[in-house]
Amino acid sequence: MSDELLIPLPRLLQAMRLLVRGFGSREAEVEAVVQRLVEANLTGHDSHGIGMLPRYAASFLEGSLQPNAELGVLMDAGALLRLDGHAGFGQVIGEQAMALGIERARAHGSCILALGNAHHLGRIGAWAEVAAAAGMVSMHFVNVISRVIVAPHGGADARFGTNPFCAGVPLAGRAPVILDFATSVIAQGKTRVAHNKGETVAPGCLIDDQGLPTQDPRYSVVPPFGALLTFGGHKGWGLALMCELLGGALASGMTQRETDAGKKRVLNGMFSILVDPERLADRAAFEAEALAFLAWARASPAREADGPVQIAGDAERAWRARRSAEGVPVDATTWAEILAAAASLGVAPAAVNAAAGLPA
Repeated sequence: MSDELLIPLPRLLQAMRLLVRGFGSREAEVEAVVQRLVEANLTGHDSHGIGMLPRYAASFLEGSLQPNAELGVLMDAGALLRLDGHAGFGQVIGEQAMALGIERARAHGSCILALGNAHHLGRIGAWAEVAAAAGMVSMHFVNVISRVIVAPHGGADARFGTNPFCAGVPLAGRAPVILDFATSVIAQGKTRVAHNKGETVAPGCLIDDQGLPTQDPRYSVVPPFGALLTFGGHKGWGLALMCELLGGALASGMTQRETDAGKKRVLNGMFSILVDPERLADRAAFEAEALAFLAWARASPAREADGPVQIAGDAERAWRARRSAEGVPVDATTWAEILAAAASLGVAPAAVNAAAGLPA
């Protein structure tokens, strides 16, 4: 088992700002990348947090990640937008894309947004949260151009990425409902975290390089590679397929068809639909009906193994409160990888340690 470090939130932010400056990013980009990555850790999704920085550094060094890139508009039909991320940091490109989509949804009542060629967009739930904060309902279908890691249902090897789906619903007087999940049983980053901690994953998540069931996360982290499985068998595979066709073929014009494990890039295409509920229905009636159903669902008696009932987004908010107060845990292996990434960017690991309040 890997030792675990507990880093206070202000210290972690300071250390990660120091590292991200190594990309040559302007200060606004540094802040956007650091805040979004640390936010993922705070919400309990370490798979999408600061542990991604070694991958980002490798992608940058091979020329696949372009710091300080800006969102490009390829087609503008008012409520219909086609956008190019120019391989820029997804934490920046995603923010810019959502701001434009929200502006158009306010003007037209809805907006369909097709974003391609963005470097890793991170936790997709963040973009549904941005939309919800602006009062918008949203849906997001995302594909992944990177090393293949998920097998189609019935297949014995990897053919595509974890292809997340996300939807968000804003509700007056309470936090939004945010549904955000990979179409694989678990996110690939969770296998990286488990591997670094020396832990196994649950049964039914992985197959090895021979197509046989395994609980060893190494088969999605180091060669020879196996594959993650889709959640719910053919149902998860069907949703992953839609993410590839909509987020990939339609939104970005790029689907996953390579098996090259050497490239470090992580590109996303995202097909998003934003709707202003006030333009579609009586908002008060919609929210009253939605809140009534949530209360009805929560009233279900708790099952011993899985209860009580939670609503999508509840777990993330609980994690955020706890980690904001107590600090962010980072396993020692992941921290060592982060320090190595800092060194590769010309940032002194000792300085990163010092910023985090850790010994050199």
